[in-house]
Amino acid sequence: MTGIYRVVTHVLAVLFVPVAWVVARGRARHVACQWALGARYPAENLAGLTPGTYAAFTAARTEALWRHGILLGLTSGHRDAATQADLFRAEVRRAGSHELALHLTLPPAQSQHVRGVALDVRPYEGAQWLEVHGGRFGLYRVYDNEWWHFEYHPDGRPQRLPHPGFAATRAAS
Repeated sequence: MTGIYRVVTHVLAVLFVPVAWVVARGRARHVACQWALGARYPAENLAGLTPGTYAAFTAARTEALWRHGILLGLTSGHRDAATQADLFRAEVRRAGSHELALHLTLPPAQSQHVRGVALDVRPYEGAQWLEVHGGRFGLYRVYDNEWWHFEYHPDGRPQRLPHPGFAATRAAS
């Protein structure tokens, strides 16, 4: 099924190019790609990302689709502090402890989603593409246990950690 979505999205992007050329001459392929991906992922929300993160992600997904035929969607980007706190509390309940919850999520003060520089991407194939090519855009996978989580680091690759709370659990020991 992913192959069908990929082909349909690519065809849509091609069909959108003439209209995008009228709207944004020098960026027609980029704009057409964003429209096609918006049709493929209608519930996706890019609001709240920092300008650099937004630009890096949209440039990466444009290259992924046009050059490699790979779809790159966003499951979650910016989250406000209240939403992040709710996610963390739910994970504490599910995992059974604060320390175990840190293996999959962080409290708002530590979450890069709250800062607008973290991206949870989909599908797996898109994340694989981003793992290989994302550095050109300042987008890096930062946790071993989260294939979907990437962050914008324009100054270069950050240290890769085993899980989100690794630094906090290491400092506590």
